Amino acid sequence: MNTLPQQATGAVVDRRIEKTVPLITPLALHDELPMTDQLAEAVVAGRQAVTDVLNGTDDRLLVVVGPCSVHDAKAALEYAERLKPIAERLSDGLLVVMRVYFEKPRSTLGWKGLINDPDLDGSGDVNKGLRTARALLLEVLAKGLPVGCEFLDPITPQYIADTVSSSRERWAA
Repeated sequence: MNTLPQQATGAVVDRRIEKTVPLITPLALHDELPMTDQLAEAVVAGRQAVTDVLNGTDDRLLVVVGPCSVHDAKAALEYAERLKPIAERLSDGLLVVMRVYFEKPRSTLGWKGLINDPDLDGSGDVNKGLRTARALLLEVLAKGLPVGCEFLDPITPQYIADTVSSSRERWAA
């Protein structure tokens, strides 16, 4: 029950917030864009391969390649299509993981990343960004590439961590 006088309540409202939009729940997004058994096997295999390289039981070099931050899902898929045959050709010596980053929190001005602004127009449609990011990750996995990601926002992993074979935090360990 609000016991503050209306004048006091108005004084604590953040005037820089234009609107509040509820986020889709992680479970709802997972239901909408589900992980198949085949894709889950690919994630597990990618995680094991990365672990083996990092632990020295696989003598290949781990190579994480891709854009600084994905801003165009279609272009990222084209990149994955071109990367896959190269990764296969070099697989004896390299474990290639596609870098698929969606966040740019260190950018103090300008675009904050695909999840936060998928239309690159400042509209901030985070629900669309989460859907776009998850769909893209599932498509990259379907092409047969393990995915590397950097989790910077503590909310994001709930939506996409099940699709990721390796994260930056793991490489630094």
